Amino acid sequence: MADATATDEAVPSAWAISDGAAGNERQVLALTAALGLDPAIKRIHLRQPWRWLAPRLLTGARFAFAPAPAPPWPDIAIGCGRQAALLTRTLRELSGGTTFTVQILDPRIDPAQFDLVVAPRHDGLRGANVIETLGALNPVDADWLEHARVEFSTLQQLPAPRTAVLVGGPRRDLDLDAAWLEDFVARLAALLQSDGGSLMITFSRRTPAAWRERLRGAFHNGCVHFWSGAVDGTNPYPGYLAHAVRIVVTPDSVNMLSEACATGVPVLTCLPALARGKIAAFHAALRAESRLHELGAAPVPMSPQPAALRETAAVAVEIGRRYLARKAQPAPLESN
Repeated sequence: MADATATDEAVPSAWAISDGAAGNERQVLALTAALGLDPAIKRIHLRQPWRWLAPRLLTGARFAFAPAPAPPWPDIAIGCGRQAALLTRTLRELSGGTTFTVQILDPRIDPAQFDLVVAPRHDGLRGANVIETLGALNPVDADWLEHARVEFSTLQQLPAPRTAVLVGGPRRDLDLDAAWLEDFVARLAALLQSDGGSLMITFSRRTPAAWRERLRGAFHNGCVHFWSGAVDGTNPYPGYLAHAVRIVVTPDSVNMLSEACATGVPVLTCLPALARGKIAAFHAALRAESRLHELGAAPVPMSPQPAALRETAAVAVEIGRRYLARKAQPAPLESN
């Protein structure tokens, strides 16, 4: 494992479990990397009715997975997302209690069903085995950014100041309608007109076709760099973060907002007035620490900025400490 958890023993075996959703898998892999693990990646697919009821329904769980999990069981299992939580939870029984189970995000059941749960503050989860974060786990740190600067060095040819624009998509607790999109485009255009420079715009898998077309139609000159999918070649998203002097993020994605805040440059968004629920609480927490600003409001100072929001390494240290503490405990006596 990482230096903070190093021993003379071999590196623990690990599974990285998700439902294949990019945001969930990214958090798992960021955490296993910070722990110094080389995990087997498990993208699970649940049969019904477990898909509807995961991770609550344990009855017959060995029939829930396609394909079914099989030994050897890992020393450490890290899952992210509700469906992954069924396997993470089940591994405690399958392994006879030898697998150390870590679940990222609120599993919507008692955290005591896992050895550890890592959850952002806005999930409102509490417990002795809960590690609380402000944002989502991610790989962004100084080394990651430096590597991206070199790999995507051609982005330096774009006019300065360079603004990265990270575009997600609609979600239930945000009213991101056509009027919101027009307002967002107008604020971006005003920023480009007032400050000059260039925009580096990337779309996620959730970005609707209408959003892509509107942004491409609004910004199509030599001062804009677009990436919208595999047809455009290698994803320059890391380079966008590394070469940006500020980052604009649509308000829907906790992952993208967290990664933007991990760069240490100003981050701006455009949150609808009627935003509610966990996403609104997350925005409020970022704004309270001056990590997030309103796009189009008063000019945002380029410095000083709060310390970059980089939580993954600290979470890895705490997980490693608790894993080693668990391993040091004597094995329970077998009953006669």
